[in-house]
Amino acid sequence: MTAVALMPLFAFAQSKPDQAALAGLMAFGCMFWLILVIAAMAFPVFCFWRIFTKAGYNGAMALLWLIPFFGPLVVLCILAFGTWPGGQKG
Repeated sequence: MTAVALMPLFAFAQSKPDQAALAGLMAFGCMFWLILVIAAMAFPVFCFWRIFTKAGYNGAMALLWLIPFFGPLVVLCILAFGTWPGGQKG
């Protein structure tokens, strides 16, 4: 009884996949990952833009984050060791 119930699954597993369907699936996967990577890059830039503006710096300095390897280090060093113009009162 169970062998008869599983016959459609075996027939589906042995059929050749459609090339157009695979191409569409690959295109969807690439677009999904591209959007995910752009969002993962945009979120820290947005956060540091807000931090730079509240600290009194130009917010565009947050774009330094996009430089590979040294950009995040430069951004963090500016915020950690620099004097914050927005924090000085008087």
